[in-house]
Amino acid sequence: MKVKYIINGKEEEYEIHPGEVLLDVLRRNGHTEIKGNCYLGTCGACTVLIDGEPHTSCTILAAKVNGKHITTIKGIGDLNNPHPLQKAFVETGAVQCGFCTPGTILSAYALLKKNPNPTDEDIKKALDGNLCRCTGYVQQVEAVKFAVKLLKEGKNE
Repeated sequence: MKVKYIINGKEEEYEIHPGEVLLDVLRRNGHTEIKGNCYLGTCGACTVLIDGEPHTSCTILAAKVNGKHITTIKGIGDLNNPHPLQKAFVETGAVQCGFCTPGTILSAYALLKKNPNPTDEDIKKALDGNLCRCTGYVQQVEAVKFAVKLLKEGKNE
């Protein structure tokens, strides 16, 4: 069966198998920026935005999101033009091994789109589904707060 997605603003069409999850389809087709780990939806490493909302791609059927807009970490910024969240995660030490980072940043991105002035509790709640073994989470909360500051100063978007 064929599906079409708009991934990071570009329409793509893939052949999928019934019952296949989005994570596997995306990775098989070159989107290796999405990390897979638990296949239970509990770690958040495979988080992508589907029509602007964070979802674990390991638990959603690929066919279910046919025609939807999917954003990966590459869709918000890159090495030459990082999003303030990406910059803030690097500058505050919230990036260590990096495995959880794409999903965590996308969860934070979705939060800031809805709430540009989040409290610490808002940030913690938004990042709750993203497990990290390296940072201890304090740096991630600080990174989101720093990104808020960068966004208010007009540093990218």
